[in-house]
Amino acid sequence: MIINIRVDHKTTDVITMEEVYEDLKEIFINFKNKFNIGEYVEISTCNRHEFYIHSDAFGIEEVLESIDYNKIIVETGEDSIFHLFRMSSSLESLIVGEDQILGQIKDAKAKADKEGHLGKVLDTLFTKAIHVGQEVRNKTNINKGHISIGSAAVDLAEEHLGNLQNKSVLVVGAGKMGALVAKALAEKNLKAILVANRTYYRATKLADELGGEAIFFDDLNKFLPLSDVIISATGSPHTLITKERFINAIENLKNENKDYENNKKSIIIDIANPRDVSEDVKEIGIILYNIDDLRGIAEKTTLERKKEVVEAENIIDYEMDLLKSSFKLMEIDNILANLRSSMEEIRQRESQKAIVKMADVDGAVKIIDNLTNSIVNKIFYDISQNIKSAACDEDDDLIRAAEIFFLKEK
Repeated sequence: MIINIRVDHKTTDVITMEEVYEDLKEIFINFKNKFNIGEYVEISTCNRHEFYIHSDAFGIEEVLESIDYNKIIVETGEDSIFHLFRMSSSLESLIVGEDQILGQIKDAKAKADKEGHLGKVLDTLFTKAIHVGQEVRNKTNINKGHISIGSAAVDLAEEHLGNLQNKSVLVVGAGKMGALVAKALAEKNLKAILVANRTYYRATKLADELGGEAIFFDDLNKFLPLSDVIISATGSPHTLITKERFINAIENLKNENKDYENNKKSIIIDIANPRDVSEDVKEIGIILYNIDDLRGIAEKTTLERKKEVVEAENIIDYEMDLLKSSFKLMEIDNILANLRSSMEEIRQRESQKAIVKMADVDGAVKIIDNLTNSIVNKIFYDISQNIKSAACDEDDDLIRAAEIFFLKEK
């Protein structure tokens, strides 16, 4: 059984998502320990936290049904696969058509593989999901314009300021999301782009690409009050920008420059999850937006791409049918491998008996081995072809009968 448990932007806001994530992890850990789950993939982004699990353990369905938490979604079987395909195609993204989710799914698969808990079933599933995402992008215009959370954040800043010409913008975080923000900003006629990151080298690298300036993370306070727009997108587990930090930054600036007047009304757009910026900054006149505030832009994008969404869903339906056939054949391969193993044990056992009886005949071992191999191959061929045909015809009763009639008890 393939299981998906998740919390995402469709079920809750960013604040609640931070809280629910701990409950989600606890549910997963309980699953993992109780059912000895060794095959799973975790996907964690600014808009979602998900676990994909494969397990046929007895009793797991009862545990799934007992989950009573209205913010956590639990799906199994085809429903969970369908969600993954929609996700890799960016149909489940806050910004429909964004490309980042496909890379995040690839990273999640690679991480699970590296840590040794990918497994054959989820490897097949995620390989297929990545293929589906690529097919959707190649055969539709779903990602035309390269819309992203980063560009949506820039659009939000422009909606408030009118335009960003001659504005000073500070980007906090030089990771993948920070890079998307900075690249969207680079297309504007800005007064300055500053990039701050805990790893100064990454800040320098990104700033050089954009014609901006890197600053040391420890110097962040010096630039907070001087920036018209601050876009924060780090992976920090803790809040970085608070009311107290902003006030201290303003006071330090006043002490260094007696002529400084604090009349700049900064806009902060926090697209990190967990959030980088505390709500209390609003108390000192700062305009604060977070991921939830991008929903208006997201809804507009979805409407604009309605036709592309329909085409993407058709591709997903087609690929779903192909995957179901692949999983059926995978199941049959396991049955046939066990069946072949059982037949081989019988062949070897009976061959040894015959060899003992024909010990005085020249070449008896080779003759008997060739004969018994030929018999098994011919019997196995007919059986395997019939079982494979049953799989193609979705004749589950015949497949189950094959398991019962042909395989010996363990």
